[in-house]
Amino acid sequence: MKGGAALKIYLDGKLVPEKKAMVSVFDHGLLYGDGVFEGIRAYNGRVFKLEEHIDRLFRSAKAIDLEIPMTHAAMCSALLATCRANRMRDGYIRLVVTRGVGNLGLNPYTCKKPGIIIIASKIQLYPKELYERGMRMVTSGTLRNHTEALSPNIKSLNYLNNILAKIEAINAGVYEVVMLNQQGFVAEATGDNIFIVTGNRLRTPPISAGALEGVTRNTVMCLAREIGMDVAEEVLTRYDLYTADEVFLTGTAAEIISVVDIDRRVIGSGKPGPRSRALGARFHEYAGSTGAPIYARGGKAG
Repeated sequence: MKGGAALKIYLDGKLVPEKKAMVSVFDHGLLYGDGVFEGIRAYNGRVFKLEEHIDRLFRSAKAIDLEIPMTHAAMCSALLATCRANRMRDGYIRLVVTRGVGNLGLNPYTCKKPGIIIIASKIQLYPKELYERGMRMVTSGTLRNHTEALSPNIKSLNYLNNILAKIEAINAGVYEVVMLNQQGFVAEATGDNIFIVTGNRLRTPPISAGALEGVTRNTVMCLAREIGMDVAEEVLTRYDLYTADEVFLTGTAAEIISVVDIDRRVIGSGKPGPRSRALGARFHEYAGSTGAPIYARGGKAG
């Protein structure tokens, strides 16, 4: 991706120029959001938590009865090859599996072959200055999908629930919202998990509340335990957010970002707190030194 070179996209077994990376208008991923995806990070020439992401992709596919026509190992190899083709060392990878081409009806079994797309590029969800000063949030009026209507553990291509909440955020002049579930408990943000810090206690909503089991979420929980924090999943209310010492969000694209104001309630000191800053530093140190190598030993991008 150096020098403004055009991206090469993995599309159904071939690397093609981005302008030629096209899908059919009859692909059910386009027509109905029928498919699954993963967002994955690369740091210092390594793909972070590659196995965990690919495992989750296959679990999502199984949950919607979508048979991916590749093995786990072949998918990992294709992803790494796409990173190499784009000379990636640091960036964001979007891996998509669509139901494939079918007819105009809902029946997924008219789609004979799933489509596989891998994009190795970059992403920036929030301005850099927000990582220094923290972000503001409001509570969304759009509730998180009921867990028995669409499991939060399925990373499906249908993100309309999240998009409607994101529209509310933009209209309110903020970058993110708190999404609640049908019982009024905290679920997550539009694309990130939510954590609160109270003293030495770190809490995040359970999956049953409507939260995705995020790869970054799980990593942060492990890192917090390593520094002696009391970590647990716990049902949270907005009161818990308002009165916490610190609040922060985690996600593959977002990484770790502090929240300093929710619904015009100042969180803690109104600045990113010491626990979230410490966890952010540990996360970047860990992410930058582990993962699946993109290049052979001694190899380099470009």
